[in-house]
Amino acid sequence: MGRKRREKKVRERTGPLDGRELMALFRESKKPLSAREIFKALDLAKPDREAVRDALTELLEAGKIIQIRNAFGLAERMRLVTGLLEVHRGGIGFVIPEDPKRKDVFIPAQDMAGAWHGDRVVAAIVRERKDRRAEGRIVRILERGRKTLTAKVVKRMGQVFLCRPTDPRLDFGVMAGPADKALKPKPGEVVLLVPGDQVEFRLWEGEITEVLGPEQDVTVQEALVKTNHGVPTRFPSPALDQAAVLPEAPGPEDFAGREDLRGLPFVTIDGATARDFDDAVFVERRGKGHRLWVAIADVAHYVRPGTPLDREAEERGNSYYFPRSVEPMFPERLSNGLCSLNPDVPRLAMAVRLEVSAQGQPGEFAVFPAVIRSQARLTYGQVKRAVLDGDAGERAALGGLLPMLEEAETLARRMNARRLARGTLDFDLPEPEILFNLSGETVDIRPKVRHFGHQIIEEFMIAANEAVAEFLSERESPCLYRVHPEPDAEKLENLFKLLERTRPPDQPKRPRPKEITPEDLQKLLEEVRDTDREFLVNRLLLRSMMQARYSPVNEGHFGLASTCYCHFTSPIRRYADLVVHRLVRVALAGPKQVREPVPGHKALLGLGTHLSRRERTAMEAEREILKRVTVLFLKDKVGQTFEGVISSMMDFGFWVELKEVLAEGMVRLSSLSDDYYGYLPDQEMILGSRTGRVFRLGQVVRVVLEDVNLDRLEVNLRLAPEGRKGSTRREGK
Repeated sequence: MGRKRREKKVRERTGPLDGRELMALFRESKKPLSAREIFKALDLAKPDREAVRDALTELLEAGKIIQIRNAFGLAERMRLVTGLLEVHRGGIGFVIPEDPKRKDVFIPAQDMAGAWHGDRVVAAIVRERKDRRAEGRIVRILERGRKTLTAKVVKRMGQVFLCRPTDPRLDFGVMAGPADKALKPKPGEVVLLVPGDQVEFRLWEGEITEVLGPEQDVTVQEALVKTNHGVPTRFPSPALDQAAVLPEAPGPEDFAGREDLRGLPFVTIDGATARDFDDAVFVERRGKGHRLWVAIADVAHYVRPGTPLDREAEERGNSYYFPRSVEPMFPERLSNGLCSLNPDVPRLAMAVRLEVSAQGQPGEFAVFPAVIRSQARLTYGQVKRAVLDGDAGERAALGGLLPMLEEAETLARRMNARRLARGTLDFDLPEPEILFNLSGETVDIRPKVRHFGHQIIEEFMIAANEAVAEFLSERESPCLYRVHPEPDAEKLENLFKLLERTRPPDQPKRPRPKEITPEDLQKLLEEVRDTDREFLVNRLLLRSMMQARYSPVNEGHFGLASTCYCHFTSPIRRYADLVVHRLVRVALAGPKQVREPVPGHKALLGLGTHLSRRERTAMEAEREILKRVTVLFLKDKVGQTFEGVISSMMDFGFWVELKEVLAEGMVRLSSLSDDYYGYLPDQEMILGSRTGRVFRLGQVVRVVLEDVNLDRLEVNLRLAPEGRKGSTRREGK
């Protein structure tokens, strides 16, 4: 065959070489292939070989093939796994495979090969066991999870500074010089640095690009947590430019095709510090039942798919909340202005009108575009004082809105009773609230005050979310559902076994249902409420729960005992809600009348995975900043005694949740000198071998704050001497 004819044949067979033909070749081959063997197998002339080299590089970077000396082989055939590395305290790690069919791979501390937490890596399987995770070692780092590190300056060493990463999972030092001579970091300050090469074991080089400030400053701690978790803090110029040209308020041209609800007395009810309001409600009596109106900010009217604002919102996935700051999903011009349902101004909304029976049962409903005018911006505190407490001054201040709010309370109680009856799980777990003084210093960390004023809005939002999910489902339209799988069966089985083993003698044996429903679990929670076992059951049941996520496949929501559920009510702060709004617009208008592209099942599947990950990022960032603020708050309280509840156990100690301050610390078994103690996981207790002394989950103990360590994010406790009274007295040293 002539050369020209041969080149033409190859081009006709492969087209633009994108790696698929190479992957097919590797799969057909029974051994790794060298570049020369690849060229020969593909019958390539010299001018076409550069494209093969580019495709090989792409496959190497993707982790699909591995280079072994002068040859390339399929990762899947070399007992190799590609995935994200999660490093735990103590240096061990797990590779979370990109292939969802594969299980996590355990990586010992000595086999990390310079990989960090969050890196995309290739691991070689070195041992597989039937009942345990496979064990592996890192053979290649495909991509660093962090291009920038936050680090604490330890000391100056000539022209460079010895720094230690603020993430305890990054157990190494960095010798870094300032990128700019104007940067003059001091020991104890937190800096941003770009890591370079590894110079020796547990030591890297780097360059300091910014000084954040002293580590004891809460705003500095927030900044480092945002960096550590990749939380965006600046909007790109195209997104800001798009927001800048949006109108200050909607005009008459925007009202076309919308139901005019400006005559209805909608109100917003939020926390006292809230700045964006994406939901407003109105309730009216209808015979023995009620009619509920829920209006949600119509963000989709202003933010179209594929625009700079949309791309940035999708990347962020949601807003990120910190004790002293917020990183919103949209710029303030939208989130606090045009799309916020502020009082006394017209606002575009997507509305749900829902008929509810006297028994709290939802009936007929409608979903439609509207324009509203909120009558008032109310707070949960106002509603509590006026409606729940009957405060005369607050009732007078609400004027004509008071009767509507009283109907809202009546309706919410009926809806709440119905949800509990169907099996909605109601965990009674405190959420922390951090209080600051005018100087920005933390003065207290205490449980958030929750009352039925919060529940009113929660009930109405759940009802609206269910109605919209049902609206899309009935029309067989695409939907991004909020799904919550059934609990882990093995953990539930262990819970019921534990409850039976620890059952008090005077209590009858509780039969275990064959198929556990949300209603069964809710009955269990009710049975132990206000008893010694309430804490134990709440915590163990919560641990058995799976994580909620977004999916185009309706799997139901176990925790809410809902067969059809989505997120619709917060499009300002959750991208999933914005997607649902767009799908509702398509369902209302019909595909032929909508110019915007409708995402298909595959696109929604990928989007759901991305948004679920961003949600987990937000949760992890919020947990970390809470822990950091807690450590800072407790620094000057070392030596004080507290009362707490044992909240978790391991073979090396137990965690205690303090009552006076909503914080958690660890009592290590090594600090107990009166006996040898062992952990009995099947009974969730720690037992002394000589004394028979027992520590159980949920047990109240008194502890002394021994030490706090911000570098390791540790709060260390020891048991207080028995017989001492008082919860905050300093122990003698």
